[in-house]
This record gives sequence, C-alpha cells and structure tokens, in this order.
Amino acid sequence: MSKEKPCGTIMAIMVDRRVDVAPTVQTVLTKHGCAIRMRIGLHETDAEYCANWGLILLQVCGNCGDVEALTNDLKAIEGVKVKSMCLEFE
Repeated sequence: MSKEKPCGTIMAIMVDRRVDVAPTVQTVLTKHGCAIRMRIGLHETDAEYCANWGLILLQVCGNCGDVEALTNDLKAIEGVKVKSMCLEFE
C-alpha cells in the first residue's frame, strides 16, 4: 500500500503588506511543510522598486483536512487571501 498522499491541490496565497506579515506566513508554511511539495514566491521588483505585496503558489499534498487546516491558518493572518483548486486526473 502506497504512503503517498494525493498532490492535486494548487493554492495561491496573496500577501498584502508582505514585509510585515511574511514572518507569520513563513511560520504557517513551516508548520504545514510536510504537506507542501512545491512553492514559488513572486513579487514585483527591479533595481529601484520592491513591491510590498507577494504571491505564493503551492502544490499541496494531503487529504481535504490537511488542505483545510493550511487554508484556515493562512486566512487567520490579516492581509492574506487564499484560493485553491483541486485537480483530479483519471
């Protein structure tokens, strides 16, 4: 029997006031780290500008309870919005 968890959830996390809330977001992501297979962080930046918002994309592995717990912990942080979609392939 395989111990592999389903990894079909893609989660997008929009972080306003990135500089202020990033440490709290990181704490939540670390808490749920075993359920995160892939993480990409994006924010607008160049030589003279660094945006104070960011977008984090995750591939989440686990059952609905794992995904729901991560979502709820992130949504509890002021300035954080979460959207996710579950991909099922046959």
